[in-house]
Amino acid sequence: MQKIIAYPLTICYFLIFGLALIIFHPIQWICFNWFGYNAHKKSVSILNLTLIRCTHILGTRYSFNNPYKIPKGRPLIIVANHQSMNDIPPLIWYMRDYHPKFVSKIELGKGIPSVSYNLRHGGSVLINRKDGKQALTQISKLGKYIEKTSRSAVIFPEGTRSRNGHPKKFQTTGLKILLKQAPSALVVPISINNSWKMLRYGKFPYGIGSHLTFDVHQPIENNENPEVIISKVEEQIVNGVTSF
Repeated sequence: MQKIIAYPLTICYFLIFGLALIIFHPIQWICFNWFGYNAHKKSVSILNLTLIRCTHILGTRYSFNNPYKIPKGRPLIIVANHQSMNDIPPLIWYMRDYHPKFVSKIELGKGIPSVSYNLRHGGSVLINRKDGKQALTQISKLGKYIEKTSRSAVIFPEGTRSRNGHPKKFQTTGLKILLKQAPSALVVPISINNSWKMLRYGKFPYGIGSHLTFDVHQPIENNENPEVIISKVEEQIVNGVTSF
């Protein structure tokens, strides 16, 4: 019965979601070209809040749990497990004070209203998974960028999304590069739960009634051997993932 109900709700969701992307595309363009970075950043934050609100059509709820006082004015490396594209709007919205930028696959850099524009102009980097040298160069560029601007890089070290919520083994090369290029960064691990349930039936229909949780763990200073830091981060994130 739940899956049957999900069909009409998913259609409504796709229509509103698509409309939001189309509306915010020219808004982003105007903000970026006429008013600069800060206006563009605010438009992106509001866009992602709107995308979160769109998922309420599906009965989706969100909890973002952060018991730590994360300092502003210094670079952050935000590390999280990855369960679906629905992980991203909450990270952008709830971490908006830290100017999150993403390591994203190059295919997302064109053809998607609002999303592609932000990836190309908002400070994120696009990597070609088939070209290791290009990917590492772009990640290095992002590390230098956040070190210079005191903004944040978001990276999903699993590489690809977990289809059933079970964490995959971290691929550590990209994270090591960020740690090297942003030596003053604070590492912020986040465990994401239940995002995969929105795709429990595949791409259509969406799962309904999901409660997505984002749990921020104890931040870690970038002052140890990278292997040690990554091991700590992976342990915190994996131990915080329970929905699979």
